[in-house]
Amino acid sequence: MAYDTSTFDPKAAAEARKAEMEAMTAKLENGVKDVFSSDGYKEYLNFCAKLPRYSVNNQILIMLQKPEATMCQSFSGWKDMNRHVKKGEKGIRILAPAPYKMEREQDKLDGNGKAILDKDGEPIKEKVEVTINAFKPVSTFDISQTEGDPIPTIGVAELTGSVEGYKTLLEAIQDVVPVPITFENIESGAKGYFHLEENRIAVQEGMSEAQTVKTIIHEAAHQALHSKEAFDSSAEKKSKNQKETEAESVAYVVCQHYGIDTSDYSFAYVATWSEGKEVPELKASLDTIRRTASDLIVKIDEKVQAITQVQDMDKFMEAHGDELPFDNPEADQPVGFIKISPPVDLSDLGSDKKIEITVESKTASKEEKGKEKKKSVKEKLSAGKAKVAKEKKTKVKPDKDLQAAM
Repeated sequence: MAYDTSTFDPKAAAEARKAEMEAMTAKLENGVKDVFSSDGYKEYLNFCAKLPRYSVNNQILIMLQKPEATMCQSFSGWKDMNRHVKKGEKGIRILAPAPYKMEREQDKLDGNGKAILDKDGEPIKEKVEVTINAFKPVSTFDISQTEGDPIPTIGVAELTGSVEGYKTLLEAIQDVVPVPITFENIESGAKGYFHLEENRIAVQEGMSEAQTVKTIIHEAAHQALHSKEAFDSSAEKKSKNQKETEAESVAYVVCQHYGIDTSDYSFAYVATWSEGKEVPELKASLDTIRRTASDLIVKIDEKVQAITQVQDMDKFMEAHGDELPFDNPEADQPVGFIKISPPVDLSDLGSDKKIEITVESKTASKEEKGKEKKKSVKEKLSAGKAKVAKEKKTKVKPDKDLQAAM
Protein backbone atom coordinates (compact mmCIF):
# COMPACT_ATOMS: atom_id res chain seq x y z
CA MET A 1 0.00 0.00 0.00
CA ALA A 2 1.37 3.42 -0.97
CA TYR A 3 1.14 6.26 1.55
CA ASP A 4 1.22 9.95 0.96
CA THR A 5 4.44 10.91 2.73
CA SER A 6 3.16 14.43 3.22
CA THR A 7 0.37 13.25 5.52
CA PHE A 8 1.49 9.80 6.76
CA ASP A 9 3.82 9.67 9.74
CA PRO A 10 5.24 6.12 10.21
CA LYS A 11 6.46 6.89 13.73
CA ALA A 12 3.07 8.21 14.82
CA ALA A 13 1.36 5.18 13.25
CA ALA A 14 3.65 2.80 15.14
CA GLU A 15 3.00 4.60 18.42
CA ALA A 16 -0.75 4.52 17.78
CA ARG A 17 -0.62 0.77 17.15
CA LYS A 18 1.44 0.22 20.31
CA ALA A 19 -1.06 2.25 22.35
CA GLU A 20 -3.95 0.23 20.91
CA MET A 21 -2.19 -3.05 21.76
CA GLU A 22 -1.66 -1.90 25.34
CA ALA A 23 -5.32 -0.88 25.64
CA MET A 24 -6.49 -4.22 24.23
CA THR A 25 -4.19 -6.12 26.61
CA ALA A 26 -5.58 -4.23 29.60
CA LYS A 27 -9.11 -4.87 28.36
CA LEU A 28 -8.31 -8.57 28.11
CA GLU A 29 -6.91 -8.71 31.65
CA ASN A 30 -10.09 -7.20 33.07
CA GLY A 31 -12.25 -9.26 30.73
CA VAL A 32 -10.77 -12.57 31.93
CA LYS A 33 -11.37 -11.60 35.57
CA ASP A 34 -14.94 -10.54 34.77
CA VAL A 35 -15.62 -13.89 33.10
CA PHE A 36 -15.25 -15.64 36.46
CA SER A 37 -17.62 -13.31 38.29
CA SER A 38 -21.45 -13.11 38.34
CA ASP A 39 -22.95 -14.25 35.01
CA GLY A 40 -19.84 -13.51 32.99
CA TYR A 41 -18.79 -17.15 32.84
CA LYS A 42 -21.99 -18.34 31.19
CA GLU A 43 -21.85 -15.41 28.75
CA TYR A 44 -18.32 -16.44 27.78
CA LEU A 45 -19.37 -20.06 27.24
CA ASN A 46 -22.17 -18.84 24.99
CA PHE A 47 -19.53 -17.15 22.85
CA CYS A 48 -17.58 -20.39 22.78
CA ALA A 49 -20.66 -22.08 21.34
CA LYS A 50 -21.16 -19.40 18.69
CA LEU A 51 -17.50 -18.83 17.79
CA PRO A 52 -15.74 -22.10 18.68
CA ARG A 53 -12.79 -21.56 16.32
CA TYR A 54 -11.72 -18.20 17.77
CA SER A 55 -9.02 -18.01 20.45
CA VAL A 56 -9.89 -17.16 24.05
CA ASN A 57 -8.39 -13.68 23.63
CA ASN A 58 -10.51 -12.89 20.58
CA GLN A 59 -13.66 -14.45 22.01
CA ILE A 60 -13.41 -12.15 25.02
CA LEU A 61 -12.54 -9.10 22.89
CA ILE A 62 -15.55 -9.71 20.62
CA MET A 63 -17.80 -10.32 23.63
CA LEU A 64 -16.72 -7.02 25.21
CA GLN A 65 -17.25 -4.99 22.01
CA LYS A 66 -20.30 -6.70 20.47
CA PRO A 67 -22.05 -9.10 22.87
CA GLU A 68 -24.75 -9.97 20.31
CA ALA A 69 -22.22 -11.22 17.72
CA THR A 70 -22.89 -14.69 16.32
CA MET A 71 -20.53 -15.13 13.35
CA CYS A 72 -17.45 -13.07 12.57
CA GLN A 73 -15.20 -12.78 9.52
CA SER A 74 -12.69 -10.32 8.13
CA PHE A 75 -13.71 -7.83 5.43
CA SER A 76 -12.16 -10.01 2.71
CA GLY A 77 -13.55 -13.16 4.34
CA TRP A 78 -17.11 -11.90 3.93
CA LYS A 79 -16.29 -10.82 0.39
CA ASP A 80 -15.19 -14.39 -0.43
CA MET A 81 -18.62 -15.56 0.80
CA ASN A 82 -20.28 -13.01 -1.52
CA ARG A 83 -21.34 -10.79 1.36
CA HIS A 84 -20.31 -7.18 1.90
CA VAL A 85 -19.86 -5.06 5.00
CA LYS A 86 -22.54 -2.38 5.20
CA LYS A 87 -21.43 1.20 4.72
CA GLY A 88 -20.59 2.93 8.00
CA GLU A 89 -20.16 -0.25 10.06
CA LYS A 90 -17.35 -0.14 12.62
CA GLY A 91 -15.03 -3.14 12.83
CA ILE A 92 -14.59 -5.26 15.96
CA ARG A 93 -10.92 -5.06 16.91
CA ILE A 94 -9.23 -8.40 17.61
CA LEU A 95 -5.68 -9.78 17.60
CA ALA A 96 -4.22 -11.50 14.54
CA PRO A 97 -0.91 -13.39 14.42
CA ALA A 98 1.91 -11.32 12.89
CA PRO A 99 5.11 -13.35 13.30
CA TYR A 100 8.37 -11.90 12.04
CA LYS A 101 11.93 -13.17 11.58
CA MET A 102 15.13 -11.72 12.96
CA GLU A 103 18.78 -12.69 13.24
CA ARG A 104 20.16 -13.62 16.64
CA GLU A 105 23.66 -14.55 17.74
CA GLN A 106 23.95 -17.67 19.86
CA ASP A 107 26.37 -20.45 20.79
CA LYS A 108 27.08 -22.95 18.04
CA LEU A 109 26.01 -26.42 19.19
CA ASP A 110 27.17 -29.90 18.26
CA GLY A 111 24.97 -32.92 17.57
CA ASN A 112 24.50 -33.50 21.33
CA GLY A 113 23.35 -29.96 21.97
CA LYS A 114 26.62 -28.89 23.64
CA ALA A 115 28.42 -25.64 22.84
CA ILE A 116 31.36 -25.96 20.43
CA LEU A 117 34.49 -24.31 21.84
CA ASP A 118 37.34 -22.60 20.01
CA LYS A 119 41.04 -23.15 20.70
CA ASP A 120 40.85 -20.80 23.70
CA GLY A 121 37.94 -22.72 25.24
CA GLU A 122 35.41 -20.00 24.43
CA PRO A 123 32.01 -20.87 22.83
CA ILE A 124 31.92 -20.29 19.09
CA LYS A 125 29.11 -17.93 18.09
CA GLU A 126 26.88 -18.12 15.05
CA LYS A 127 24.03 -16.07 13.65
CA VAL A 128 20.69 -17.85 13.25
CA GLU A 129 17.30 -16.70 11.96
CA VAL A 130 14.49 -17.10 14.51
CA THR A 131 10.74 -16.50 14.24
CA ILE A 132 9.24 -14.20 16.84
CA ASN A 133 5.55 -14.70 17.63
CA ALA A 134 3.75 -11.38 17.65
CA PHE A 135 0.23 -10.04 17.16
CA LYS A 136 -1.34 -6.98 15.58
CA PRO A 137 -4.80 -5.37 15.90
CA VAL A 138 -7.14 -6.12 12.98
CA SER A 139 -10.84 -5.68 12.31
CA THR A 140 -13.49 -8.37 12.07
CA PHE A 141 -17.22 -7.93 11.36
CA ASP A 142 -20.28 -9.78 12.63
CA ILE A 143 -22.77 -11.20 10.13
CA SER A 144 -25.31 -8.61 11.32
CA GLN A 145 -22.98 -5.93 9.90
CA THR A 146 -23.07 -7.45 6.42
CA GLU A 147 -25.49 -8.11 3.58
CA GLY A 148 -25.47 -10.41 0.55
CA ASP A 149 -25.89 -14.11 -0.14
CA PRO A 150 -27.41 -16.28 2.60
CA ILE A 151 -24.94 -18.34 4.62
CA PRO A 152 -25.20 -22.10 4.01
CA THR A 153 -25.79 -24.03 7.22
CA ILE A 154 -24.71 -27.54 8.10
CA GLY A 155 -28.21 -28.41 9.26
CA VAL A 156 -27.11 -29.27 12.79
CA ALA A 157 -29.63 -26.99 14.47
CA GLU A 158 -32.43 -29.05 12.91
CA LEU A 159 -31.21 -32.25 14.52
CA THR A 160 -32.49 -31.66 18.04
CA GLY A 161 -36.16 -31.26 17.19
CA SER A 162 -37.09 -34.68 15.83
CA VAL A 163 -36.42 -38.27 16.76
CA GLU A 164 -34.69 -38.87 13.44
CA GLY A 165 -32.42 -35.90 14.04
CA TYR A 166 -31.65 -37.04 17.57
CA LYS A 167 -30.60 -40.47 16.33
CA THR A 168 -28.28 -38.89 13.76
CA LEU A 169 -26.71 -36.63 16.37
CA LEU A 170 -26.35 -39.50 18.84
CA GLU A 171 -24.75 -41.72 16.20
CA ALA A 172 -22.29 -38.96 15.30
CA ILE A 173 -21.33 -38.42 18.94
CA GLN A 174 -20.83 -42.14 19.52
CA ASP A 175 -18.60 -42.31 16.43
CA VAL A 176 -16.31 -39.42 17.46
CA VAL A 177 -15.92 -40.35 21.14
CA PRO A 178 -12.91 -42.72 21.17
CA VAL A 179 -14.11 -45.02 23.99
CA PRO A 180 -17.09 -47.42 24.25
CA ILE A 181 -20.43 -45.92 25.39
CA THR A 182 -22.92 -48.25 27.06
CA PHE A 183 -26.48 -47.65 28.29
CA GLU A 184 -27.32 -49.33 31.57
CA ASN A 185 -29.19 -49.00 34.84
CA ILE A 186 -26.85 -47.08 37.18
CA GLU A 187 -27.88 -48.03 40.71
CA SER A 188 -26.08 -45.08 42.35
CA GLY A 189 -28.55 -42.69 40.75
CA ALA A 190 -25.89 -40.93 38.66
CA LYS A 191 -26.83 -39.96 35.12
CA GLY A 192 -23.53 -41.30 33.86
CA TYR A 193 -19.85 -41.79 34.62
CA PHE A 194 -16.45 -42.22 32.98
CA HIS A 195 -14.74 -45.37 34.25
CA LEU A 196 -11.08 -44.44 34.66
CA GLU A 197 -9.72 -47.99 34.87
CA GLU A 198 -11.84 -49.54 32.11
CA ASN A 199 -11.67 -46.41 29.94
CA ARG A 200 -15.36 -46.43 29.02
CA ILE A 201 -18.48 -44.29 29.45
CA ALA A 202 -21.70 -45.51 31.05
CA VAL A 203 -24.99 -43.64 30.60
CA GLN A 204 -28.24 -44.13 32.49
CA GLU A 205 -30.76 -45.73 30.15
CA GLY A 206 -34.25 -44.34 29.64
CA MET A 207 -33.40 -40.64 30.02
CA SER A 208 -34.73 -37.88 27.76
CA GLU A 209 -32.95 -37.17 24.50
CA ALA A 210 -31.55 -33.84 25.72
CA GLN A 211 -30.32 -35.30 29.01
CA THR A 212 -28.72 -38.26 27.21
CA VAL A 213 -26.73 -35.99 24.90
CA LYS A 214 -25.70 -33.71 27.79
CA THR A 215 -24.51 -36.66 29.86
CA ILE A 216 -22.51 -38.24 27.04
CA ILE A 217 -20.75 -34.94 26.22
CA HIS A 218 -20.02 -34.33 29.91
CA GLU A 219 -18.42 -37.77 30.29
CA ALA A 220 -16.64 -37.43 26.93
CA ALA A 221 -15.02 -34.25 28.29
CA HIS A 222 -13.84 -36.21 31.35
CA GLN A 223 -12.37 -38.83 29.00
CA ALA A 224 -10.58 -36.22 26.87
CA LEU A 225 -9.22 -34.17 29.79
CA HIS A 226 -8.99 -36.44 32.83
CA SER A 227 -8.16 -39.94 31.61
CA LYS A 228 -4.88 -41.63 32.56
CA GLU A 229 -3.56 -40.90 29.07
CA ALA A 230 -4.44 -37.20 29.41
CA PHE A 231 -2.76 -37.01 32.81
CA ASP A 232 0.39 -38.73 31.51
CA SER A 233 0.71 -36.18 28.69
CA SER A 234 0.14 -33.09 30.85
CA ALA A 235 1.14 -34.26 34.35
CA GLU A 236 -1.21 -31.58 35.71
CA LYS A 237 -2.96 -32.42 38.96
CA LYS A 238 -6.53 -31.13 39.06
CA SER A 239 -8.99 -30.99 41.93
CA LYS A 240 -12.37 -32.68 41.65
CA ASN A 241 -13.98 -29.24 41.50
CA GLN A 242 -11.80 -28.20 38.57
CA LYS A 243 -12.50 -31.44 36.72
CA GLU A 244 -16.25 -31.00 37.11
CA THR A 245 -16.00 -27.35 36.04
CA GLU A 246 -14.17 -28.31 32.86
CA ALA A 247 -16.49 -31.21 31.98
CA GLU A 248 -19.66 -29.23 32.71
CA SER A 249 -18.39 -26.23 30.76
CA VAL A 250 -17.51 -28.33 27.69
CA ALA A 251 -20.94 -29.99 27.80
CA TYR A 252 -22.62 -26.59 28.07
CA VAL A 253 -20.76 -25.19 25.04
CA VAL A 254 -21.44 -28.22 22.83
CA CYS A 255 -25.12 -28.43 23.81
CA GLN A 256 -25.56 -24.69 23.29
CA HIS A 257 -24.01 -25.04 19.81
CA TYR A 258 -26.61 -27.65 18.84
CA GLY A 259 -29.54 -25.75 20.35
CA ILE A 260 -30.13 -28.23 23.18
CA ASP A 261 -31.80 -26.77 26.29
CA THR A 262 -29.13 -25.50 28.71
CA SER A 263 -31.37 -23.69 31.19
CA ASP A 264 -30.61 -26.11 34.03
CA TYR A 265 -26.84 -25.59 33.94
CA SER A 266 -25.42 -23.90 37.04
CA PHE A 267 -21.91 -22.53 37.48
CA ALA A 268 -22.20 -21.16 41.01
CA TYR A 269 -19.04 -23.01 42.06
CA VAL A 270 -16.89 -21.40 39.36
CA ALA A 271 -16.17 -18.27 41.44
CA THR A 272 -14.88 -20.42 44.31
CA TRP A 273 -12.74 -22.59 42.03
CA SER A 274 -11.19 -19.58 40.26
CA GLU A 275 -10.54 -17.56 43.42
CA GLY A 276 -6.90 -16.65 43.95
CA LYS A 277 -5.79 -17.70 40.46
CA GLU A 278 -3.76 -15.37 38.28
CA VAL A 279 -4.96 -14.24 34.84
CA PRO A 280 -2.59 -16.50 32.82
CA GLU A 281 -3.78 -19.55 34.77
CA LEU A 282 -7.43 -18.59 34.34
CA LYS A 283 -6.89 -17.97 30.64
CA ALA A 284 -5.21 -21.38 30.30
CA SER A 285 -8.27 -23.02 31.88
CA LEU A 286 -10.59 -21.21 29.50
CA ASP A 287 -8.45 -22.27 26.56
CA THR A 288 -8.58 -25.91 27.68
CA ILE A 289 -12.38 -25.74 27.73
CA ARG A 290 -12.52 -23.90 24.39
CA ARG A 291 -10.18 -26.33 22.59
CA THR A 292 -11.98 -29.43 23.90
CA ALA A 293 -15.43 -28.10 23.01
CA SER A 294 -14.26 -26.88 19.60
CA ASP A 295 -12.66 -30.25 18.81
CA LEU A 296 -15.88 -32.09 19.65
CA ILE A 297 -18.05 -29.65 17.66
CA VAL A 298 -15.86 -29.85 14.54
CA LYS A 299 -15.73 -33.67 14.62
CA ILE A 300 -19.47 -34.04 15.30
CA ASP A 301 -20.31 -31.58 12.50
CA GLU A 302 -18.20 -33.56 10.03
CA LYS A 303 -19.72 -36.87 11.10
CA VAL A 304 -23.27 -35.48 10.92
CA GLN A 305 -22.61 -34.36 7.34
CA ALA A 306 -21.26 -37.80 6.40
CA ILE A 307 -24.21 -39.64 7.98
CA THR A 308 -26.73 -37.26 6.41
CA GLN A 309 -25.22 -37.81 2.95
CA VAL A 310 -25.56 -41.57 3.33
CA GLN A 311 -29.15 -41.17 4.54
CA ASP A 312 -29.99 -38.95 1.56
CA MET A 313 -28.52 -41.52 -0.83
CA ASP A 314 -30.52 -44.32 0.83
CA LYS A 315 -33.71 -42.27 0.48
CA PHE A 316 -32.97 -41.57 -3.18
CA MET A 317 -32.34 -45.26 -3.90
CA GLU A 318 -35.53 -46.23 -2.12
CA ALA A 319 -37.55 -43.73 -4.15
CA HIS A 320 -35.87 -44.10 -7.55
CA GLY A 321 -34.04 -47.42 -7.47
CA ASP A 322 -36.44 -49.04 -9.98
CA GLU A 323 -35.71 -46.28 -12.49
CA LEU A 324 -31.94 -46.84 -12.60
CA PRO A 325 -30.63 -48.83 -15.62
CA PHE A 326 -28.54 -51.29 -13.60
CA ASP A 327 -31.62 -52.32 -11.63
CA ASN A 328 -33.07 -54.28 -14.62
CA PRO A 329 -30.42 -56.08 -16.75
CA GLU A 330 -33.09 -57.31 -19.25
CA ALA A 331 -34.17 -53.79 -20.15
CA ASP A 332 -33.06 -52.35 -23.47
CA GLN A 333 -30.72 -49.70 -22.12
CA PRO A 334 -28.09 -48.22 -24.46
CA VAL A 335 -26.00 -46.80 -21.60
CA GLY A 336 -24.28 -48.87 -18.93
CA PHE A 337 -24.62 -52.32 -20.59
CA ILE A 338 -22.57 -54.45 -22.98
CA LYS A 339 -24.61 -56.49 -25.42
CA ILE A 340 -22.91 -59.60 -26.91
CA SER A 341 -24.24 -60.54 -30.37
CA PRO A 342 -24.60 -63.30 -31.32
CA PRO A 343 -25.02 -64.84 -27.83
CA VAL A 344 -22.33 -67.30 -26.78
CA ASP A 345 -23.68 -70.67 -25.62
CA LEU A 346 -21.24 -72.39 -23.29
CA SER A 347 -23.55 -75.27 -22.31
CA ASP A 348 -22.08 -77.71 -24.90
CA LEU A 349 -18.57 -77.42 -23.50
CA GLY A 350 -18.50 -80.73 -21.65
CA SER A 351 -15.65 -81.90 -19.46
CA ASP A 352 -14.81 -84.66 -21.97
CA LYS A 353 -13.88 -82.20 -24.70
CA LYS A 354 -10.27 -81.40 -25.29
CA ILE A 355 -9.22 -77.84 -24.52
CA GLU A 356 -6.42 -76.48 -26.65
CA ILE A 357 -4.14 -73.89 -25.12
CA THR A 358 -2.25 -71.53 -27.38
CA VAL A 359 0.92 -69.97 -26.02
CA GLU A 360 2.59 -67.01 -27.65
CA SER A 361 6.12 -67.62 -28.82
CA LYS A 362 8.83 -66.30 -26.60
CA THR A 363 10.54 -63.14 -27.78
CA ALA A 364 14.10 -63.79 -28.74
CA SER A 365 16.73 -62.61 -26.32
CA LYS A 366 19.70 -60.45 -27.28
CA GLU A 367 21.93 -63.52 -27.09
CA GLU A 368 19.71 -65.51 -29.46
CA LYS A 369 19.51 -62.55 -31.86
CA GLY A 370 23.27 -62.46 -31.85
CA LYS A 371 23.48 -66.13 -32.78
CA GLU A 372 20.99 -65.53 -35.59
CA LYS A 373 23.22 -62.85 -37.06
CA LYS A 374 26.19 -65.23 -37.07
CA LYS A 375 24.46 -67.66 -39.47
CA SER A 376 26.14 -67.88 -42.82
CA VAL A 377 24.53 -66.53 -45.96
CA LYS A 378 24.41 -70.08 -47.35
CA GLU A 379 22.41 -71.33 -44.36
CA LYS A 380 19.95 -68.47 -44.71
CA LEU A 381 19.42 -69.15 -48.40
CA SER A 382 18.81 -72.86 -47.87
CA ALA A 383 16.35 -72.15 -45.09
CA GLY A 384 14.49 -69.67 -47.29
CA LYS A 385 14.22 -72.19 -50.15
CA ALA A 386 12.80 -74.84 -47.80
CA LYS A 387 10.17 -72.39 -46.57
CA VAL A 388 9.09 -71.45 -50.09
CA ALA A 389 8.81 -75.11 -51.09
CA LYS A 390 6.62 -75.84 -48.10
CA GLU A 391 4.24 -72.92 -48.78
CA LYS A 392 3.76 -73.72 -52.53
CA LYS A 393 1.05 -76.28 -51.76
CA THR A 394 -1.25 -73.74 -50.02
CA LYS A 395 -0.20 -70.52 -51.67
CA VAL A 396 -2.88 -67.81 -51.68
CA LYS A 397 -2.71 -64.49 -53.49
CA PRO A 398 -2.12 -61.46 -51.25
CA ASP A 399 -5.36 -59.78 -52.34
CA LYS A 400 -7.36 -62.87 -51.33
CA ASP A 401 -5.63 -62.91 -47.96
CA LEU A 402 -6.65 -59.25 -47.51
CA GLN A 403 -10.27 -59.99 -48.47
CA ALA A 404 -10.39 -62.92 -46.03
CA ALA A 405 -9.05 -60.74 -43.23
CA MET A 406 -11.66 -58.08 -43.94
